[in-house]
Amino acid sequence: MKIRAILFIILFVLVLLLIGTTLPASDANAAPDAQFVTATPGPDGRILYTVVEGDNCSIVAFNHGITVPQLRQLNTRLDENCTLTVGQQIVVGLASSNAPTAGPAPTLPPATVTATPVSGTTEVCVLLFDDMNGDALRQETEFGIDGGAVSLTNLNGSYSQTQNTTSAIDPDLLEPIRSCFSNVPQGEYNVSMAVPDTYNPTMLLSYTLTVKAGDRASIDFGAQSKTLTVSESGDPEQGGRSSVLGIFGLLLLLSGAGLGYYAYRSSQPKSKLKGSPLTKR
Repeated sequence: MKIRAILFIILFVLVLLLIGTTLPASDANAAPDAQFVTATPGPDGRILYTVVEGDNCSIVAFNHGITVPQLRQLNTRLDENCTLTVGQQIVVGLASSNAPTAGPAPTLPPATVTATPVSGTTEVCVLLFDDMNGDALRQETEFGIDGGAVSLTNLNGSYSQTQNTTSAIDPDLLEPIRSCFSNVPQGEYNVSMAVPDTYNPTMLLSYTLTVKAGDRASIDFGAQSKTLTVSESGDPEQGGRSSVLGIFGLLLLLSGAGLGYYAYRSSQPKSKLKGSPLTKR
């Protein structure tokens, strides 16, 4: 009996030792990537644990079925010694979820830069006309002059162009062809004219104007030939006066000559006027 009791006690102790050695082994063999579902996971799926007195990384990892390296991976802010403080919240797992994983946030296209609208351009046309009568006003019979130089300059210096004038005529409109500056930006400009050497200007040769987008400005400058005589100028008033005065002077001259001849005849004796009478024998 004593031998059986001793054997029973030894067998019971061996069973207890066997149970004690197998339990830690099963925990150590737990899957390192196992995820645990709790009733209160965070909105992001993390399982949080609040550190209490006496906890360390080994105890926390063992109680939640993970290894210390896994605990450190879930909590990258832990120091090298894996120091825990009472009340500290650490991640001990991730909640399982069958919900689909959200895709990456859509990338918004870059803002479209709208180009600044072009302010627009205008056209400035200039005519140097032959001011034959010198009145500084263009008549229908006064056309363009070749060889003039016209310049168009923006007052801020951003634009400056020069062209030569022409005496050509538009065959359809029967009007003189102007020298035109195209695609001129809107702004304030100075227009100046240089007449050929054989002409004298009959008006100011500089003009300032402001143009806006879509406008079309036309400017006329007049010049008169230096060789033009008074009679060629075509001034009807001056020509008429000269003709009337000439005719009136001629009439006065003829009247004076007639009156002189009449006075001379009146002063002569009648015998001389009629001749000597004949003598009878």
